[in-house]
Amino acid sequence: MRRNNNSKGFNKKEPKLEITASYKVNRSEELLTFLLNKCNTSRNNVKSLLTNHQVLVNGSVVTQYNLLLAKDDEVKLSKRPLKLDPVEQRRERKKYYSFNILFEDEDFIAIDKPQGLLSVESDNEKECAFSYVLGYLQQKNKSLRPFVLHRIDKETSGVLVFAKNVKIHSMLRLNWNEYVKTREYHAVVEGRMEEKEETIVSYLKENTNNLVYSTNDPSGQKAITHYKVVKQSQEFSLLKVKIDTGRKNQIRVHMQELNHPIVGDDKYGCNKNPLKRLGLHASRLEFVHPITKELITIEAPVPRIFYGLFGK
Repeated sequence: MRRNNNSKGFNKKEPKLEITASYKVNRSEELLTFLLNKCNTSRNNVKSLLTNHQVLVNGSVVTQYNLLLAKDDEVKLSKRPLKLDPVEQRRERKKYYSFNILFEDEDFIAIDKPQGLLSVESDNEKECAFSYVLGYLQQKNKSLRPFVLHRIDKETSGVLVFAKNVKIHSMLRLNWNEYVKTREYHAVVEGRMEEKEETIVSYLKENTNNLVYSTNDPSGQKAITHYKVVKQSQEFSLLKVKIDTGRKNQIRVHMQELNHPIVGDDKYGCNKNPLKRLGLHASRLEFVHPITKELITIEAPVPRIFYGLFGK
């Protein structure tokens, strides 16, 4: 296992954006070429958009015309110029995120994502781990950028991995589930578990309110979750959870199905919040390097507050 325990801090930005255009990337190409094809305008006009800080990739302002895009990136154009200078941003941001770089080599960078931070931007929120990792990489080399391999929920903390080149991204992104060997989480759930170890298998679907639910209908996405009790009290249980499938909200839905929802998860039926956050943490991820075939293991320590509910 290789890892790097350098610690990096990032400030939280609260941009006020007025987006005039939004594009989804379908294949890898340079940013300037992509914008020329999409914007139906002159090369000089596109370069002006970049120079004036009006182009965002996955929620982060970029200026380099030769930035390499990857499939599924999102490129947006801002009506007004956006501030880019890191010193000015640090002065203006109101909140501060600090997290560890768990692992970094020439192909990957993995962070311990804090709870409350999106993996990548959404339509309603631009704050995301991608932007901060991009900033960190480009402080070292302007040609570097992260490529999104997977996501974890905003309120879930823990291991989040990005590729550092488009070749590795393309190889892994298409067959991520085949390369991933272990997805391990720790969860604090409501109540005392009747079974100390169990496997839950069901199919997941999403309703019109974007709420995922469990069903026996095989037209849904099959989801397999294994758990084992680590600690418990009369009120709560700490579980080690491994999932064979990475479905949206999978662990949260399966815990609700067992009538032991994750603490702090009012979306899926829990009315208790002793941690003042969602009690879910991505603690371990193992995947095979697509070229060297090396097994890469990345771990993020379980938050101490999780154990705090169960005494020493």
